[in-house]
Amino acid sequence: MDFDVTLADVQAAATRIAGKVRRTPTYHSAGLSARLGVETWVKVESLQLGGSFKVRGCYNRLMGLSEAELKHGVVTVSGGNHAIAVSLVAHAMGARALVLMPKATPELNIALTRQAGGEVELCEDSVAAFAKAEDYAAQGMVHVHSYDDPAIIAGHGTLGLELASDAGGRLDHVFISVGGGGFSAGVGAALKGLDPAVRLHGVETEGATTMTQALEAGKPVPIRPTSIARTLGAPFATERTMAAARQFLEEIVTVSDAEAVRELIWVLQNGRVLLEPAAACVVAAALARKDSFRPGERICLVLCGSNVALEDIARWRTEFAV
Repeated sequence: MDFDVTLADVQAAATRIAGKVRRTPTYHSAGLSARLGVETWVKVESLQLGGSFKVRGCYNRLMGLSEAELKHGVVTVSGGNHAIAVSLVAHAMGARALVLMPKATPELNIALTRQAGGEVELCEDSVAAFAKAEDYAAQGMVHVHSYDDPAIIAGHGTLGLELASDAGGRLDHVFISVGGGGFSAGVGAALKGLDPAVRLHGVETEGATTMTQALEAGKPVPIRPTSIARTLGAPFATERTMAAARQFLEEIVTVSDAEAVRELIWVLQNGRVLLEPAAACVVAAALARKDSFRPGERICLVLCGSNVALEDIARWRTEFAV
């Protein structure tokens, strides 16, 4: 299929959700510029409501629902940031949010989802959760897919509009995390729509190479993620997000969990910003591509989320000796 979200869709989403989400900071990082050898900016989306970019797409999707649809409530499948965001947005709009989570979901994510107002139902795994979501949809609830939805994708793309406006000039390279591919699809539609010359680098971690495997196979491939970057562990890509990846991404860089944790610690200690591994991995990816940057180029790293348990960070520091 052809990718079906345009710059105009993203701009319309920005108008729709204005005042509902935070305009997160975009600023020059002297420390990362020194490490990477080129002028480096960061988009600190980890400070967004709900701890990640996900509220952007969720507001755009739910604000497009009718009163009758909101009355029936929404159902979604997620063990991570989308679960928190759907719950937060639905609660703000007075709608019921039922979140179907795999049993292996971390306790922190379950707690944050409930705190945001969502109802949690645990399922055996993601496959069982998606099947149950279809059952609930047949009963009248609206199934809000975490990444294979044009409204979700367009909402996420609003980050790209902010980045292009706030980065103080043209960007040559942007590094962004890829899970199921909806986030990079929306931001790609925005950034490439505004400047076709910008180069967008997707980033995955070993054990969560959903998009890499799908593109290599030429079709969605179900995976069982093993990476500690749990919010990158989408069980499959889709034809829509694959089309966006082909259209917008220069490449997908894969980094190890250890590298993601190393940069999580570096950013926390040097930038005073808390990141989850799914965000810190873009720093590791940029370092891996450091030798390809040319003098005078400007890059930006999208730091997409911060939902991580402190005890997990402590354990990872020991496990990976960082």
